[in-house]
Amino acid sequence: MRPLSFKRAGSLLLASVIFLVLALRSGPAMAEYAVIEGSGSTWAYTIVEQWIADVSKSGLQATFNNNGSSQGRKDFANYVTDFGDSDIPYQGVDPVTHQQDSSVRPYAYLPVVAGGTAFTYQIKVGGKKVENLRLSGQTLTKIFTNKITNWNDPAITKDNNGHALPSLPITPVVRSDGSGATAQFTLWMDKQYPSLWRAYNGAAGLTSLYPRKGRQIAASGDDGIMNTVSSASGNGTIGYAEYSYPLNAHFPVVYVENAAGYYVQPTQYNVAVALTKAKIVGCDANGNCSPSGLAPNTYLNQNLDGVYTYNDPRAYPVSSYSYMIIPTSSTDRKMTPAKRQTLADFLTYSLCGGQAKAGPYGYSPLPLNLVKAAFGQVQKLGPQAEGGAVSGVKISDPSTNLASCDNPTFVKGNLAANHLADVAPQPLACQKAGADPCGTAVVPPGTTTKAGSTAVVPAGGATVAAVPTGTDAVVGGGTAAAPVDGGTTQLTSAGLTATANAIELPARRSGDDNAFGFLSLVELLAVVLTPGVFAAVRRRSKKGTLQ
Repeated sequence: MRPLSFKRAGSLLLASVIFLVLALRSGPAMAEYAVIEGSGSTWAYTIVEQWIADVSKSGLQATFNNNGSSQGRKDFANYVTDFGDSDIPYQGVDPVTHQQDSSVRPYAYLPVVAGGTAFTYQIKVGGKKVENLRLSGQTLTKIFTNKITNWNDPAITKDNNGHALPSLPITPVVRSDGSGATAQFTLWMDKQYPSLWRAYNGAAGLTSLYPRKGRQIAASGDDGIMNTVSSASGNGTIGYAEYSYPLNAHFPVVYVENAAGYYVQPTQYNVAVALTKAKIVGCDANGNCSPSGLAPNTYLNQNLDGVYTYNDPRAYPVSSYSYMIIPTSSTDRKMTPAKRQTLADFLTYSLCGGQAKAGPYGYSPLPLNLVKAAFGQVQKLGPQAEGGAVSGVKISDPSTNLASCDNPTFVKGNLAANHLADVAPQPLACQKAGADPCGTAVVPPGTTTKAGSTAVVPAGGATVAAVPTGTDAVVGGGTAAAPVDGGTTQLTSAGLTATANAIELPARRSGDDNAFGFLSLVELLAVVLTPGVFAAVRRRSKKGTLQ
């Protein structure tokens, strides 16, 4: 047998290393991702955009066009996007516009975040913004149906316990595009004040396209509403948007009267309390959810009638959920296995770690039972897709996902509980109907009142600032917290710019990381050893073969 030459040995070593590298590269070392595209709700956009930023550094890329819930549903139905986000389900036919609103593309709904539709406004008195406006639901409905047209109206004065605003025309700002926020707001008016809404609208029920009349002006998107109200020419305006928008813009929102007779704002706590009375299709009173026997387009839909009328002093009445729309057919022509994996991992983060960001960004996190039910829907992207499982898509079991979720609503072992609602603070005494609005009464120094964010006022007695519920309002020595516009205290928000944080995605499994680490080691050995082998070969080639 011919002896093995050093040159041949070096060649074989190099060939073996290259073969091993290529073999490992071709195997399932890491989950494959592809860019996914979504569109829809501007109401949910602030938190969705943050989630997209969070996952971007983990190799997952997604885009989201905040073109409104109506267009988001249409884009998904027409295979324009990979997923949609909508604040209401497909309507079949819009009850007011009579436009078709349906999808033949197989789909499933899953809730992704909760929040409150806020009423942001600009009213200046003596050059300073009013920060503590209170309005009943009936007064709000009359404003948006043109029954109340001036800020000095007696109904507004009554809501504020006799404190009258100066004569100033009211300019309601409504959405110009098809909007889930419009749908939720008009549904609330239709359910609570049907005689007012139906006389104005000309029909019963919700609508996604607001029927603009009179002094009302229209703007596209929640951001358009916010920009219009907060503009230099916005004095006298009032509009509706998800709470994240005025919070991020440092602009005031109305204290809305609830069924208990308290005027409250859409904090994460007050929204969480209110939504304990939401009825979710397919979920029982113990928090257990199942799609058994239900049409796919009805499972997990929300019924908010109990939310509107809940008589807990903390409940914010215009609270609701926003939903993702995802494809469920194994033969969906737009969805590759890589896109399915990307969407599944994006939703897994959004439903788990992403919920911890809901509160700081002006939303409210999902309760445990809805997170678990939503994870069940995510399975339809791969293992439980209609028509058979899709190979190459790995989705963790929902129960294993829940164990690591940092969600402030979770109560271990109790699907029906909501910790955030349990610890929600009671409103201030000045938030009760019949009391002077917060910000109008002079209180003695050293007084501490539970609830409301910290507000410190001069020791000689001063005005209690209008602040959101959540922590303590302290009256003592010091200066007002977050003073703006001549000394008033308003809602503040820190660090709401979308930032890309490195996170662990489900597709980065420990086995994959081990394989990838081994692959890196082999590549490193190839880089280090190969030059030495060739150098030795060249030296030995002058001396003949090695015996």
